[in-house]
Amino acid sequence: MNNITVGLKKFLSNKNTVTIIGVIAAIIVLYVGYNWRVEQATNPITVPYALQDINPSTQITEEMVGETQVPPSMLKGEVIRSKESVIDKYSNADVLIPAGSLFYSRAVVEKDQLPDSIILDYPKGYVLYYMDVNMTTTYSNSIYPGNYIDIYFKATYASGNEADPNNGRVMVGKMLENVKVLAVRDSNGKNVFSNVDENSTPAMIIFAVPQEYYILLKKAVYLRNYSTELTPVPTAESQKTNPGDLKLSSNDIKEFINSVTVWTDTVQ
Repeated sequence: MNNITVGLKKFLSNKNTVTIIGVIAAIIVLYVGYNWRVEQATNPITVPYALQDINPSTQITEEMVGETQVPPSMLKGEVIRSKESVIDKYSNADVLIPAGSLFYSRAVVEKDQLPDSIILDYPKGYVLYYMDVNMTTTYSNSIYPGNYIDIYFKATYASGNEADPNNGRVMVGKMLENVKVLAVRDSNGKNVFSNVDENSTPAMIIFAVPQEYYILLKKAVYLRNYSTELTPVPTAESQKTNPGDLKLSSNDIKEFINSVTVWTDTVQ
């Protein structure tokens, strides 16, 4: 036994022997590594792909997604490799995913990553309303998406006849309350708060109301013999656990607007 041990030590102490063993070990490592890399590059993997054209800002459902096998070496870019990572997500706002295309991380986002995500979320039967605003009426850009506002109505009668006792008379009152702001946009339609470094100026706020209130707001804006104004007033309603429901605040204002406009039950 001692002779074997001594012989092994002598064998391993020989520089030529050690070099040969090192070369053989390196060849084995290279061979195994090469085969592993070839296998990884050529063995197909299953990836999801679009079964149909998917328009921008569209929720991706299971019916829109198929699976196919592709060699990894053919996958270029940040390809999503799991069907579960695609279903119930959304196509990005500026991306059309064509039928047959693989899914890329740039093209698939969560709902809250969409620029207009909050606009996708309003009650069924409601209508989106765009209200013109400026820095003054938004309290120096202090009205944010998710805030609640009350909407005040002002009308100044202008008959053009100075002898008319009603000429110049003013009506002011709260028209709607607990209106949830969905978005604030600048004059180019961009989200005012998407990039705070740009110092965007608000030009419109967007909210959703029942069709009846939408028509009432439109009538208020189109009154011809009255100089009318709709003014948003922020409230602390959003800080409550259960914000109050959207409602009409003044039947008097509603009756006044309807009395001086043509009745309609359709959205213009």
